Amino acid sequence: AADSKREQFRRYLEKSGVLDTLTKVLVALYEEPEKPNSALDFLKHHLGASAPENPEIEALRLEVAEMKEKYDAVLEENKKLKSKV
Repeated sequence: AADSKREQFRRYLEKSGVLDTLTKVLVALYEEPEKPNSALDFLKHHLGASAPENPEIEALRLEVAEMKEKYDAVLEENKKLKSKV
């Protein structure tokens, strides 16, 4: 019964692409010329990079970019006003 559950779980992981993705990330770690200090951080970074992008995250990135532009404009305006004083 336990072997059957393990086999079902293995097939589930295989069908969902988890085994393939894990294998690719582990191979990338193996082929890394300078091994990172934290293998776990390497895995987290590479697994996160392969995940589909969340639309909310993209919206937040756009908002951050807009805020940076506004911030730069305010800094420039501040410089001009200081030079007038």
